Amino acid sequence: MEQGFLKVSPEFVAIHHLPPEDDIVLGEKRKYISPSSRNDPKLEALQTVLLEWINTTLQHEHIVVRSLEQDLYDGLVLHHLLEKLGSLTLKAEKLALTEMKQRVKLATILETVSTCLKLEESELKWNVDAILKKDLLSTLHLLVALAEHFQPRLALPPNVKVDIINIERTSNGLKTENAIEFITKDRECEESSSKAEIFDDLLKHAPEKLDAVKEVLLKFVNKHVEKLGLTVKDINAQFADGVILILLIGQLQGYFLNLGEFFLNPTSVSEKIHNVNLAVELLMDEGLLDTPINPEDVVNQDTNATLLLLYCLFSKFKAKEK
Repeated sequence: MEQGFLKVSPEFVAIHHLPPEDDIVLGEKRKYISPSSRNDPKLEALQTVLLEWINTTLQHEHIVVRSLEQDLYDGLVLHHLLEKLGSLTLKAEKLALTEMKQRVKLATILETVSTCLKLEESELKWNVDAILKKDLLSTLHLLVALAEHFQPRLALPPNVKVDIINIERTSNGLKTENAIEFITKDRECEESSSKAEIFDDLLKHAPEKLDAVKEVLLKFVNKHVEKLGLTVKDINAQFADGVILILLIGQLQGYFLNLGEFFLNPTSVSEKIHNVNLAVELLMDEGLLDTPINPEDVVNQDTNATLLLLYCLFSKFKAKEK
């Protein structure tokens, strides 16, 4: 994850779709799709499929959507779509002309979505402000979630990912960080998806088997990192900053990254996320990791995410153990 400070000019905003400084208050954080990803064929294909799905679903309502960003922000289309898909009657005005009424309407709609999809607040990748501000990333996440729930057979393009820019307003200007975010799952990797489900089941129903998996992975990891004078005893804690993970990848792949590319002694959460994100990018680029993993989960010592990541590595290099 690359970081930097950016003084945004009106010309830069117009070209790169970023907000002017005055639109972001001090300490506020936002994220946007990077301009470099806007013309990605997979992203364009996803938008086309979603547009056709919405228009087909609402054809009897005489509603035609031409732009996901421009036509969904006020809640009217989402209102009709949710009632049609879920056979629901929403307690909200169909037509909301003022921003205040649109905000109330969207809040009702998104609350209904959370209830229907049985999502916790921490799982939501959208909110009222983002949709109201015509944020494409949030709108895509919302529509994909609706499609996967109400029409799981819809042929969404798999493995759609975008470069994103995280922006924070500081006293020195706008601080930016680059990262990668997945919008759709990789349906071509059902085996990898099942691995995630296996770990979920282990965590919930068979902790004794989970310990056995940890033991196998620890043996695998230590066999390779001991050459660097390292020993891993706590998988969650020792992989949370990304350092040993990067070194392990280097050992398995036969290369070492320049120390300037990652933080050897990370002291902040952002530095740890940078390291883990870099490791995930390396694995994705090399085709070693098939299942998208959120770097923040690893940093937060999520057992499921960390073990799944290590197991993907183990499954690729286990032949070296023989």
